[in-house]
Amino acid sequence: MRYLLLAALCLSLLATAQSDVFSGLQVERAATDFKFTEGPVWIHAGYWLFSDVQGNRIYKLVPGHQAEVWRDPSGQSNGLTLDREGRLVTCEHGNRRVSLTGPDGKVITLAEGVQGKRFNSPNDVAVRQDGTIFFTDPTYGLAKRPQEIPFKGVYLLKPGQEAVPLFRDFDMPNGIVFSPDERFLYVADTPRNHVRRFDVAPDGSLVGGQVFVRVPNPDGMRMDTKGNLYVASKDGVAVFAPNGTRLGTIPCPEVPANCAFGGPDGCTMLIAARKSVYTVRVPIPGIVP
Repeated sequence: MRYLLLAALCLSLLATAQSDVFSGLQVERAATDFKFTEGPVWIHAGYWLFSDVQGNRIYKLVPGHQAEVWRDPSGQSNGLTLDREGRLVTCEHGNRRVSLTGPDGKVITLAEGVQGKRFNSPNDVAVRQDGTIFFTDPTYGLAKRPQEIPFKGVYLLKPGQEAVPLFRDFDMPNGIVFSPDERFLYVADTPRNHVRRFDVAPDGSLVGGQVFVRVPNPDGMRMDTKGNLYVASKDGVAVFAPNGTRLGTIPCPEVPANCAFGGPDGCTMLIAARKSVYTVRVPIPGIVP
């Protein structure tokens, strides 16, 4: 019993120390005067891309420089990531589709609905090592357009195939991210104030979906190389250990909507927070697409 108590005390002290590390981090405003920032992603050529959803643009931000328009209009882009060939995969609210931008800048549609019915408004996206795309489809960007699919789902999209709904029991599925080994998929359900964790089968099907952590208004998410989960939330960017223990919260002057790791060492995080984007140096390298 004494050894168990000592082990519990050590874990508690470790969690407290890590909490102090994250909560003590200082963010710096990198750019501002946008309408609603979202979906940051690091491009290995040395710059960030991020969405201004309501501004209907994607911006490019070279560290130390001013943000410049990269795509206009963007179809009210939201979540951004890269596929395994380094091409940009985009969730577009306005166009109700998931798109791919090639090296030549040409934008093509990967998926815009199932069985002849249009998506609601694809929100966030993650790409597995084999090229399979997983994305969420709430109704946040639907506006006054008719909802053709009667649920807000999580989808699987294999190259050259039609999207397949995996789970339909969300209120508003939002952020989505894989664990480092891709055994687990995490999906935020914003109005329910929790993040669910699914086991991922080799064919892409999902099993489980139990609540992993609870956090107010979870949105976009990222993962570091140690398997810690970073959740943009009403509180800031909340950080959770692989076992669900809360390690701390990175404070932010505006409510974050999403975040991403980047930079040469993977230790710079860009936080998309309402009208601004912020950078912060973190102690653990993050997973960069």
